[in-house]
Formats: sequence, structure tokens, C-alpha cells
Amino acid sequence: MNFKMHIVELCPKLARHYTSMMMLILMVMLLTTHAFAVDDMWTVANTIIVDVYTKIAGISTVLAGLMSAVAVVGAKLSNNQHKVDQAWDWCATRS
Repeated sequence: MNFKMHIVELCPKLARHYTSMMMLILMVMLLTTHAFAVDDMWTVANTIIVDVYTKIAGISTVLAGLMSAVAVVGAKLSNNQHKVDQAWDWCATRS
């Protein structure tokens, strides 16, 4: 008789606890985000390295062109061979 009374008392609470647990599980499923990796670590690292190298090479090319232009302008504006040699030496030591 004691077991039967215990079941009768538990039944109203059981439905409420079951509903609460199902709502909790549903909320967890809806609010969690999934992370899907497209590439592995080595592919991403290679992409970053290539990108950085390309940008550095581009900047270096622009700077080399700018220094050559400064050396040419310096050579053109100088009035003797010594200053022309200094302009080209400056360009050679900077690159």
C-alpha cells in the first residue's frame, strides 16, 4: 500500500519534471552553435604565409622602385660625377 501511495504522489510531479527536462534539452539543442572547420590547420597556415609573403614582396617592390627613382633624380640633378656616384651608392646600400 505504501508503494501505491508513493506512485500516486509522484505522478503529478513526474509530468512537470519530464516537461522541464524536455524543455531544457530543446533549449540546449537550439541555442548551441556548431563550429564546422572548412580546412585543417596546415592549409590555413599555408594560406596566411602566402598572403603575408605576397604583401611583403609587393611592398618591397614598390620601395625598390622608389629608391631607384630617387637615385635617378639625384644623379640627374647633380653637377659632377662624384655626386652621381654617391647617388648610385646610396641606392645600392639601401636595397
